[in-house]
Amino acid sequence: MKTPAYRNHKLPLAQRVASLIAQMTLAEKVSQMVHAAPAIERLGLPEYNWWNECLHGVARAGKATVFPQAMGMAASFHTDLVNRVATAISDEARAKHNAALRQGNRGMYFGLTYWTPNINLFRDPRWGRGQETYGECPYLTARLGVAFIKGLQGNHPQYLKLVATAKHYAVHSGPEESRHRFNAVVSQRDLRESYLPHFQAAVQEAKVHSLMGAYNRVNGEPCNGSVTLLQKILRDEWGFTGYVVSDCYAIKDFHQGHGVTKDGVESAALAARNGCDINCGCLFLELAEAVKRGLVTEAELDRNLTRLFTARFRLGMFDPPARVPWSKLKPAVVNSPAHRKLARRMAQESIVLLKNDGVLPLRKDLRQILVVGPNAVDTLVLLGNYNGFAPQMTTLLAGIVGKVATGTQVQWAKGCELAGDHPINTGELHWLTSYGPPVDVIVACLGYSATLEGEEGSTEGGGSGDRNKYGLPGRQQEFLEALTKFSKPIVLVVTGGSPIDLTWAQAHCAAIVWAGYPGEQGGDAVADVLFGDYNPAGRLPITFPKSYDQLPAFEDYNMRGHTYRFMDAEPLYRFGYGLSYTTFRYSKLKIRGLTVSVAVKNAGRLAGDEVVQLYIRDIVASVPVPRRHLAGFRRIHLKPGQTATVTFPLRREQFACFDDAGQPFLEPGDFEISVGGGQPDDPHSGAVTARLALT
Repeated sequence: MKTPAYRNHKLPLAQRVASLIAQMTLAEKVSQMVHAAPAIERLGLPEYNWWNECLHGVARAGKATVFPQAMGMAASFHTDLVNRVATAISDEARAKHNAALRQGNRGMYFGLTYWTPNINLFRDPRWGRGQETYGECPYLTARLGVAFIKGLQGNHPQYLKLVATAKHYAVHSGPEESRHRFNAVVSQRDLRESYLPHFQAAVQEAKVHSLMGAYNRVNGEPCNGSVTLLQKILRDEWGFTGYVVSDCYAIKDFHQGHGVTKDGVESAALAARNGCDINCGCLFLELAEAVKRGLVTEAELDRNLTRLFTARFRLGMFDPPARVPWSKLKPAVVNSPAHRKLARRMAQESIVLLKNDGVLPLRKDLRQILVVGPNAVDTLVLLGNYNGFAPQMTTLLAGIVGKVATGTQVQWAKGCELAGDHPINTGELHWLTSYGPPVDVIVACLGYSATLEGEEGSTEGGGSGDRNKYGLPGRQQEFLEALTKFSKPIVLVVTGGSPIDLTWAQAHCAAIVWAGYPGEQGGDAVADVLFGDYNPAGRLPITFPKSYDQLPAFEDYNMRGHTYRFMDAEPLYRFGYGLSYTTFRYSKLKIRGLTVSVAVKNAGRLAGDEVVQLYIRDIVASVPVPRRHLAGFRRIHLKPGQTATVTFPLRREQFACFDDAGQPFLEPGDFEISVGGGQPDDPHSGAVTARLALT
């Protein structure tokens, strides 16, 4: 049998793609535009399922290394480490794909097109899916998103290692319960200044090969069929050449929720015609009828298919395996010792120390440590959502037990349930503390799990997934307050992927550690921090308000009042905040042209990392501007007494304002440049400031 032209790797890629599409009937073309694309046996085309997830490790496909949830990785402020994590994930994805093909498994979650990363702006802490993002700052999100995408897609000149998908494009951050009918109304200034910069970086810097549209409308247009977003901005302005995938079953929302079309045929035609190339779902099967009605042309579908098959060809799916660099990756790479070590490093760097009155780090030879709380023994609090599973996952209690001296007693009491109105139980604590050596410290492991926050329908009871309650869930707060009767220092370890009301804990606990959803090595990483084997340096990628009363309405997509860039009220913890076991001092801030340098000294007794952050404030502007915005950051390691000079090259566009039409412009004037371990109004940051006159 003669080899089809599309399988001839010596021919130009465009010719191979065109040759394949030209042989398809209309029905066959349409069949390839849904996520579960069937085989076309007469053309020798195998089936392919486009649906795969790897937010913080290969998900839903059996064994994998589980890294900290995305919000935790963002807390590291470490682009190089995030890139290494993504590279490890893509190694495992390729290895699992190779093994699945040998087993004849071409099903969901074993392909090479991954719907990751989620780079939506976490503009409101009530959104349950905020845990999937890199936080509330467009600049931080852009830098981490670019690093992650490059790690997934690789840097081969011909082949893509995986296809990364930046989602959810665009202006999407809740509420979950109304996403299928919600219209996000945004000004052109907010659109360009806050909601789009990180997507633009993904396209133009990282060369992301795929984007996923959001469920909602933006200014009246459904995202998956928006000519403004998909054609004018994405392709015409940014030069995007990859493909767009709809969010799952989002096309039916056009007629069922948004009311912009009459039926499924019109909805499918609107999406495909305006630049959505593949439907997660099956409504695009209606495109054959849409062609008959004259709502979309077959030539337009050929354009969509060209984008889709270009991706499959660039993944090497139709080339001899020997030509594809990653075809020999073996199963041994999956959850390998090196990847488990990397997961622990990522978890260590993601942990944020919120308070410490000196109780931390703990001695390993204390007489007795009382560990309490449901999250101490629960592996679910390690995972977050969109997760994989590792063969061994270390709970918080296991991590603590593994650290202490042989002569130290560790007791555990649940005390309360994760959620619900079940009564708390302090009786068991009295029993535990009445025998043996006195308790030296109480480690309370409380907070959230992904059973309580996440995507619509994914949480307990199938709820919206959003966070209507700001405090600790269930009766955890009552239990935490009851612990004070023991008159022992309380170290609170809190899990979760979004801000939590810790006002009482800040006033009454001796120390507070935010662990996020720390992944399979979370228990060991938290113990490393608690006992001083790792000096914490994580920084919050989100603002912790004092209460939801400080926030605008959840449905209000005007950026005023949202995030550190536009929130005037004083929060409990600021974006960029985090403590260390050592002290860093900043001096010698210098500005030469657009290059900023600063001296950073470890003035303490312990070695540690510092996250150096540069913020810009436009002192006087003719249009509304952010209070300040992050414009540079670097994570460095310093030994006691060591000093390093950190340099930030800035670009003129980082000083831009945006007019009412969303157009950037440079306005001459004075700008405040601050560099420190956090924002300049954070007393712990040690920030130094200077003025820069822009002409």
